Amino acid sequence: MATWFWLEDFFSQNILSTILALSDPVIMALANEAVLCFQCLDSAEQPNDFNQIPLTAELLAKDISLQIFHKHRYSAIAGIRNFLTTVCSRIFSDILQRALPPSSSYPFVTRLRHPLIIPGFPHPTFGSINVMHDVVVGDNLYNNNLFPCSHGLWGWNASCIATDNERTMFITFSRGFPVSQAEVKRFFTKNYGENCVEGVYMKEDNKNFLNANGNDNGQQQSLFAKLVLNSVATVDRILDGEKIKRFKSNGKHIWARKYSMTRDD
Repeated sequence: MATWFWLEDFFSQNILSTILALSDPVIMALANEAVLCFQCLDSAEQPNDFNQIPLTAELLAKDISLQIFHKHRYSAIAGIRNFLTTVCSRIFSDILQRALPPSSSYPFVTRLRHPLIIPGFPHPTFGSINVMHDVVVGDNLYNNNLFPCSHGLWGWNASCIATDNERTMFITFSRGFPVSQAEVKRFFTKNYGENCVEGVYMKEDNKNFLNANGNDNGQQQSLFAKLVLNSVATVDRILDGEKIKRFKSNGKHIWARKYSMTRDD
């Protein structure tokens, strides 16, 4: 459901009303394609088969494939995670109660007073999902402020809901070819938009670097930096479906990848 919500929002199309009219076997087939999308987002490698989600493509009336899904990987992860937390974990609380392991010590009561953090559910790609407080679990729902309604089709904006880490890239440089903060910002703003860079954070190396003649010039070189961007969509634009992207600026190489606290994505 969160995948379908995100697809609706991303392509600005109303597809859920169409899904409601479909037969159960077709809905199950669509759900299986959503699982393929999860697996695609979890993989660092681009998928090769262009025909793995034909029902989803027909439903959207778009030439969509797993390759396109993977190309917008980080936008999809941030968007689907948002729908999981703000919509699905609220309206499907009864299903969560049945799906959680029997050993779970969390009591589902009439009204949740504290958020429940479910690690790796429904898929590790989306991290921990929070079941928010003040949600009525049962036949009645009284909270009129349950869902956001101020922006976009579903009331969220990818730039606003994404955390700083989700909008951050880790960039590295070659030793002996120093790249300054100003150079980094100038390169990415020139190629991806004037306002795409929110900040460049660079820690200087402790050792002085040598100039082209092999002499110590008294300067210090940073070998890496964090690049904070204006949106997750910009991260996807820069990587263009690749795990690591290499650029060249003024004859110096820059390697960029998605920033991760654990460096495992």
